[in-house]
Amino acid sequence: MSSTQDIDALIDMMAKLPGLGPRSARRAVLHLIRKRALLLTPLADTMQTVAATARECLNCGNVGTADICDICTANKRANGEICVVEDVSDLWAMERSGAFHGRYHVLGGTLSALDAIGPQELRIPRLIDRVATEEITEVILALNATIDGQTTAHYIADQLEGQVQLTSLAQGVPIGGELDYLDNGTISAAMLARKKL
Repeated sequence: MSSTQDIDALIDMMAKLPGLGPRSARRAVLHLIRKRALLLTPLADTMQTVAATARECLNCGNVGTADICDICTANKRANGEICVVEDVSDLWAMERSGAFHGRYHVLGGTLSALDAIGPQELRIPRLIDRVATEEITEVILALNATIDGQTTAHYIADQLEGQVQLTSLAQGVPIGGELDYLDNGTISAAMLARKKL
C-alpha cells in the first residue's frame, strides 16, 4: 500500500472539479495540506455538512438547505415575475448582478434532441404549473444564447403563449455566451432592456 494513497485519491477527486486539471489539483491539495488547520480541516467539515444538508428547492430548483429556498419564501420577491434560467449557476449570476428582484425557475438544462432531453426531463411542466397556480404576470426567459437555449425558449414561449407576458433578455448577452461568465454590468443591461416575445 502506498503511503500517499489517500493524498492521490484526493488529488484525483479534485481533478474532477470544473476548472481543475491534474496539475491544478495537485497544487490545491498541497496547499490544503500545508494549511491543514486553517483550510483543510474546516473545508472537510463544511463539505461534510453540505453533503448532508444540501437539497434542491421543491418549488424552483435552486440549491439550499431547506425544502423551499430563501428566494421562494421571501414575500418581497412575490412580485409576479419569474426568471427562467438553465442552471443554478445562472441563477447565482443573476443574483450577483442585483438586476432582478422576483423569483426564479431553474430548468436543469435545455432541450436537446441529440441527447434525448425533452420537456419531461427538465422542469418545464413544473414551470407551466407555477404559471397556472401562482399569480404570475411575466415570465422572463433568461436562457443562454446557444442553439439549445433558444430552442428551449421558443418551446416555453409556445407553451405559455396567451397565459402570461413573455420576455427575454435583450441583446448584449453574446451568442454562445453563458450567464455565469458575464460581468454584472452586461447582465444588468440585458435585464433592463429585455424585450417582449
